[in-house]
Amino acid sequence: MLRVSLASTVSLLALAITAPTVKAAEDQAFSLGQIEQIVVSAQAIQQRLQPMSQSVVSSEEMYKFNEQTLDRAIDLVPGAVSSNTGGNRNERLIFVRGFDRFQVPLSIDGIRVYLPADNRLDYGLFLTADLAQIQVQKGYVSVLDGPGGMGGAINLVTKQPTQPFEWDVRGGMTASGDLSANGYTGYASAGSKQEKYYVHVSGALTDMMRWSLSDRYVPTATENGGFRDHSLTKNWRVNAKAGYTPNDSDEYSLSFTQQSGKKDAPFSVTDTVASQRDWRWPYWDVQSIYFLSTTALGQNMHLKTKAYYNTFKNGLESYDDATYTTQKTAKAFSSPYDDNAYGGSLELDADLAPSDTIKVAAFYRRDHHEEAQTTYAPTLFVEPVQTNEEDTYSIALENRFHVTPQLDFVAGGSYDYRDLRIANDFASNAFVYYALKDAHAWNGQAALIYNIDPTTNVYANVSDRTRFPTVFERFSSRFGGSTSNPGLKPERAVNTEIGGGTQLFGNTKASVSLYYNDVTDVIVSVPIVANGTNVNQSQNVGNGHYYGAEFSIDSHLADHLDLAVRYSTIKRVIHNPVNAAFRLTGVPSNQIFAYLTYGVMDRVSISPSVLAASDRWTVTTNGATYFRTGAYVQANLQADIRVTSNADISFGARNLFDENHQLTAGFPEEGRNFFLNLRIRG
Repeated sequence: MLRVSLASTVSLLALAITAPTVKAAEDQAFSLGQIEQIVVSAQAIQQRLQPMSQSVVSSEEMYKFNEQTLDRAIDLVPGAVSSNTGGNRNERLIFVRGFDRFQVPLSIDGIRVYLPADNRLDYGLFLTADLAQIQVQKGYVSVLDGPGGMGGAINLVTKQPTQPFEWDVRGGMTASGDLSANGYTGYASAGSKQEKYYVHVSGALTDMMRWSLSDRYVPTATENGGFRDHSLTKNWRVNAKAGYTPNDSDEYSLSFTQQSGKKDAPFSVTDTVASQRDWRWPYWDVQSIYFLSTTALGQNMHLKTKAYYNTFKNGLESYDDATYTTQKTAKAFSSPYDDNAYGGSLELDADLAPSDTIKVAAFYRRDHHEEAQTTYAPTLFVEPVQTNEEDTYSIALENRFHVTPQLDFVAGGSYDYRDLRIANDFASNAFVYYALKDAHAWNGQAALIYNIDPTTNVYANVSDRTRFPTVFERFSSRFGGSTSNPGLKPERAVNTEIGGGTQLFGNTKASVSLYYNDVTDVIVSVPIVANGTNVNQSQNVGNGHYYGAEFSIDSHLADHLDLAVRYSTIKRVIHNPVNAAFRLTGVPSNQIFAYLTYGVMDRVSISPSVLAASDRWTVTTNGATYFRTGAYVQANLQADIRVTSNADISFGARNLFDENHQLTAGFPEEGRNFFLNLRIRG
């Protein structure tokens, strides 16, 4: 396949050299798919001031730094960091101001991606090539976006055509430090924007056979170095949309997206061979069809609608040993998940006066989960299907008021309700029917934004938000080590922030923010005795606070010189009443990303960049010992060559100095690696 990819790349380059010059497309972000942005005044919108508490990663940034997956792209955002679960699940993580994947909802075009059983998303399986932008809301998430935005929100915005006909084709290859091929990437899209309609279709894929460890890695009994054992990942995604725009104010769009992946799980390099779990995921698929619209109801009112149907299918297989060839022992099993969700929302916006807008929204979602595990020893046994089903409702109200031409006030509140309809399990050859306990929560928020001038604003906000616990947290036995807690309450965070942004001079933009988050009723695993057996149970006993600061500056210093620095610092403290040694893991105290792009000649530029992070807490596989991973500095270098006005080549290296580092105990990250990409647009 790599040879085919190389041949295709050469053919595309030849096409690009003879292709006609095309006009650069405008911003391709799908406007209906964006989440709420708190930029109130028209003056601020015209000047494109950064929305309050939000950062955006553009498609050009993702391509520029070869960020092929969501977890890698998130490191471009101050206040957000990527990490790794380690362990047998091999999942890539994202933290936003210290909040994890349970507390920071993920959406595609504003449609929530939620796994009904446990919501343990693997951000390394979400591709970026077909995205127009990634919206990262930090701390303050508008109640209009629905329930769950306790600590932030991430929204993947797809592309919408802006030209009568446009297309984009990319091909890429990656290699290890010794130039051995690791895999390839690809992307293609085509679209058309006409007077009253648009259509767009795209597809992206990554096929990574493996990746290699740093040459500085010291081999152990479970990993001898070189190519990382069981590091295969394969993903592809398609997206198609059609829209109708009968006039300047109305828009109706139908979209379909499907993402399919598979992956292996590398072993801990420090645990014994006997303690490893030989797991792999033969499929990890997400599919969604959704309708989005906005309709003007007279001059002063708009109605926005969303309706969707999502499916999630996941297969986990456990084998007898690291060869992944037999399933005959007691540790072997196959565990399929078959989930679906459907729902929608209505939002009505009304201008009560030229300076006063009120917005009302209502949400509904039904989540349905099914599983049926197969075991192979002592005899083959297929469990009957177990089911969980629940409905989630939310009603939200927000008011945006122009107090003066410079001062804006925003206030909002919502009520969330969860109705558990079905919850059962199968244990000891019998069904277990859990208590059907519902839950509810109130949320509130407010913000002041002062626009000093068209290019400068300051703001202050407070947001009191919750998130409901997952089915896994309430009911999972976790292979017999835990007991259920149907009455588990929502977690809560009160997020307070002050900040601002300005255009200092010319094309230099800077922003800064300070925040303090008070968290209560945090879900913690607590050891108890149930029916004479020592087990764990999830309980709302954790309380603490996260606080920190962020700073970013992006400058176009000259026609041939760009500079950016994005820095964040954070401290997280949480009280665990049953474990004094407990530490929150996965987030460094300090992280900085910086780059410089220099145009060495008209068609050639180089972009050195650095990602540096201080140490972070991690814990051994058995949960007994917490320790710090150590700081690291990852240097990268990329060169871009513009072959024609619509074709370019980029190549470079990541982890240029072959840093040997880990984000979680026993799971070292990739060593030095190289990439080559070709892009042609028309």
